[in-house]
Amino acid sequence: MSEFWLISAPGDKENLQALERMNTVTSKSNLSYNTKFAIPDFKVGTLDSLVGLSDELGKLDTFAESLIRRMAQSVVEVMEDSKGKVQEHLLANGVDLTSFVTHFEWDMAKYPAKQPLVSVVDTIAKQLAQIEMDLKSRTAAYNTLKTNLENLEKKSMGNLFTRTLSDIVSKEDFVLDSEYLVTLLVIVPKPNYSQWQKTYESLSDMVVPRSTKLITEDKEGGLFTVTLFRKVIEDFKTKAKENKFTVREFYYDEKEIKREREEMARLLSDKKQQYGPLLRWLKVNFSEAFIAWIHIKALRVFVESVLRYGLPVNFQAVLLQPHKKSSTKRLREVLNSVFRHLDEVAAASILDASVEIPGLQLNNQDYFPYVYFHIDLSLLD
Repeated sequence: MSEFWLISAPGDKENLQALERMNTVTSKSNLSYNTKFAIPDFKVGTLDSLVGLSDELGKLDTFAESLIRRMAQSVVEVMEDSKGKVQEHLLANGVDLTSFVTHFEWDMAKYPAKQPLVSVVDTIAKQLAQIEMDLKSRTAAYNTLKTNLENLEKKSMGNLFTRTLSDIVSKEDFVLDSEYLVTLLVIVPKPNYSQWQKTYESLSDMVVPRSTKLITEDKEGGLFTVTLFRKVIEDFKTKAKENKFTVREFYYDEKEIKREREEMARLLSDKKQQYGPLLRWLKVNFSEAFIAWIHIKALRVFVESVLRYGLPVNFQAVLLQPHKKSSTKRLREVLNSVFRHLDEVAAASILDASVEIPGLQLNNQDYFPYVYFHIDLSLLD
């Protein structure tokens, strides 16, 4: 499973024994794989500052998770036909996300633990804000390019009535620069090919004999040329329509056709040039954002543990990886049973004693007698 539970309990002898009981029960029952989750000794500051940080870290946690999901989705969108290789780019420090989480070590160089907690949190917040800003600008530029290219490509994907003809016709198909003659393009249903060949010359006066040629065809019909005098264009269109032949409004403009082809070539080239750098940027910065997110989880465990268990700082954090979805309910029951004795301490630290607490039961899915945070990587699969 790509799901983790990050919990903490006081580090005194009684609770360390409780953690051992938890490890023994979960191991024997094959409920989860548990490892210690190392968190540095930070400068605590005042309890008031911790309360403020608790709220700020909650918002930052949500923001970071949203950001990495958006970056993962951007990788999917950029890779298009190579979506099967997306996971190769969703790494953290060069390893898969599960390995990074289970072997987490605080990055002292990037986030010095000797700094005040407020400074550490501010550093992470600014880093994530910069990544988000860059993500928006880079993906916006790429998506605009992609949309323009798709719009051009769509023009060449419709039927003969709607698609562009600039990539089908050539200069040789038309009588050009004539004061009197003009070449029209006519769409003829396939069952009517024979009728067209027999009647096109007589649909109007002044149609050039043997001037029709099949240029291309699709499932429904074919695109034919016909050359006639300019002065009978409207008459020819009317007679053609009566015979279920459709004159396609198109006049050969070599400069416009050349411009369209150059525009397509330019967009294809620009997309190819931007693809590699954007994918590399996403890979590097997804890693940075994910690493920052797990550091936020560690900070939240620290702050909430101090607020819940008090000073001096003494708690043990543990990372649990449930073995399967069906075992999570049983795992919750085991944890609640093992740490039942923390109930009064936890309740007193987070709730006013004068307030009625109707939901303070061990089976309440929103309440934990221990510090608890959830890490769900399945949303990135």
